[in-house]
Amino acid sequence: MKQTLGELMRMSRICRMVIATCLGSFILVIFYFQIMQRNPFVVDGCCRKGSRNALQELYSPSQLDPSGAAVLHQGRRDQVVDACRVNNASSRKRRVLTPGDLKHLVVDEDHELIYCYVPKVACTNWKRVMMVLTGRGKYSDPMEIPSNQAHVPSNLKTLNQYSIAEINHRLKNYFKFLFVREPFERLVSAYRNKFTLKYNSSFHKRFGTRIIRRYRKNPTQDALINGSDVKFKEFIEYLVDPATQHDGPLNEHWQTVYQLCHPCHIHYDMVGKYETLEEDANYILRLVGVGDSLRFPSYAKSTRTTDAMTAQFFSNISTQQQFQLYQLYKMDFLMFNYSKPSYLRLD
Repeated sequence: MKQTLGELMRMSRICRMVIATCLGSFILVIFYFQIMQRNPFVVDGCCRKGSRNALQELYSPSQLDPSGAAVLHQGRRDQVVDACRVNNASSRKRRVLTPGDLKHLVVDEDHELIYCYVPKVACTNWKRVMMVLTGRGKYSDPMEIPSNQAHVPSNLKTLNQYSIAEINHRLKNYFKFLFVREPFERLVSAYRNKFTLKYNSSFHKRFGTRIIRRYRKNPTQDALINGSDVKFKEFIEYLVDPATQHDGPLNEHWQTVYQLCHPCHIHYDMVGKYETLEEDANYILRLVGVGDSLRFPSYAKSTRTTDAMTAQFFSNISTQQQFQLYQLYKMDFLMFNYSKPSYLRLD
């Protein structure tokens, strides 16, 4: 009788343990599905990495491309290589990149991307897109991100923050891209944004006062203090003045793409153009594997700088200064296959 009672007690304890284990497993399952429901990004969010990365899709596509985009972008890559080869052959200067040269290269670890941002070439929207890609569900719509947040350095990681070995690994294995724009159109856009708008007082103080002091005859005291009415002609004088080159690198908003992104040192897998911005941007997002859930923001800004507007700005620039300016931006024209503007008087 005692043995039977002991066996019953042991069986009871075993049953309680089995029930407790099953109940615990059931609770874990419920908890798991609650997490998945609270974070839809984990299930079918916009930016999960696929089985193939963008490099594989570009150079060994899994689907036929009836648009011929691959051929177009191979031609753009070849154009950069050819221009760099000619420039290297005629130049005695040789330099090796340092981490400090890589601060414009934004890294997305999840999708193995590197984007070199060029101011005045839709870089605000591209930074927004990169924040969506790297946010792991924090963002879903690029346009919900305030423009000032897109330019906060801590919101995106850049290549110069890595070790030399990590830099080399990423340059070799990640998909690298940049976007470019007709050089003088970009230059006029930078001038209009930084020197003609009242809210850019920091640029007026930092650069405007210096430009007025150097190149304006009999400036007013107000102009010397505030620097808020820089003329385009004065801005060009500043750019072509050898003293400016001695001051150090140009500000990123009017620095050449050649110096910002170093395309003669870094092999970019894709060169997008401002003139075909949405088409090129969405092609990249398809290569990344997020094209069905993430689109590049549409651009319909009525105040954007046009070729006709650029020609009007250049009409008051002397032939000599036009020549000097073209020499300054010549590599950007050659690398990215932009024709010499018809409004220039260089002959």
